Amino acid sequence: MKVLPALLRVTISPLSDMDAATAHGCKILHLVRHAQGVHNTDLGKGPEALLSQELFDAQLSDLGLQQVDKLRKYVEEKGLSKIIDLVITSPMLRTLQTAVGVFGDESQANGFDGHTTAEENGGKCAKLDGPPIIAVEHCRERWGLQPCNRRRSISEYQTLFPTIDFQLIESEDDILWKADVRESYEEVAARGMKFLQWLWTRQEKEIAIVSHGIFLQQTLKNLVNEKNPSMENLCSRFGNCEIRTVAIDIADGSVVYPLNNVTKNNTQRKEVSE
Repeated sequence: MKVLPALLRVTISPLSDMDAATAHGCKILHLVRHAQGVHNTDLGKGPEALLSQELFDAQLSDLGLQQVDKLRKYVEEKGLSKIIDLVITSPMLRTLQTAVGVFGDESQANGFDGHTTAEENGGKCAKLDGPPIIAVEHCRERWGLQPCNRRRSISEYQTLFPTIDFQLIESEDDILWKADVRESYEEVAARGMKFLQWLWTRQEKEIAIVSHGIFLQQTLKNLVNEKNPSMENLCSRFGNCEIRTVAIDIADGSVVYPLNNVTKNNTQRKEVSE
């Protein structure tokens, strides 16, 4: 795996001998871990520190905002913003900031930090020219115990991020996070597979998913262990604001990674029942 400078790690490697036909029936997923949050800094070092209420729904750090800007430039340079059909984000402040900053309208990326309302930003968020962004509860980080993984109310997010669609989230408040019980890795992986099953029913072929380190790692581990044992390298922990692109066969869960010649034009949608 190629390691780039600390501001941005991208692991999209070419696969020169892969025929485009192998992507038939695949969805192309651009997997992104959120940029550095304040809980990823010295403030969150150690298990006791992560229990601090000051880290509730952790926002991006100054370095995290720089990482977002760096990844946005990469996405624009590669033309991904023009071919991605949909962006799905976890409904946490740090992932919402990352999703809007990387894939949202340019006016949102330049100066909208997720802490002020649309009115206070001079109406900058009134229009979204990039791909639609929707929030989905199933791709949240491992919930329980740590306040940094507890979300705020949807009404608050709607004020901060008016261009993000929150309609798929059923509860106004966070009823999933528990102060005394933390979700197990097995439960995270099972939730990740349910998320993928739902994803396969979507019309969109090329999708960006902005999520979290543990969720992405455990979901990929489950998928690789079942269908792709030779791809354990795909399951290493994501760095902050790292992007990995994979094509997953929606019929049997097999993974093409790394990939090069996979495009929407040689993929097709296939219904998968839950």
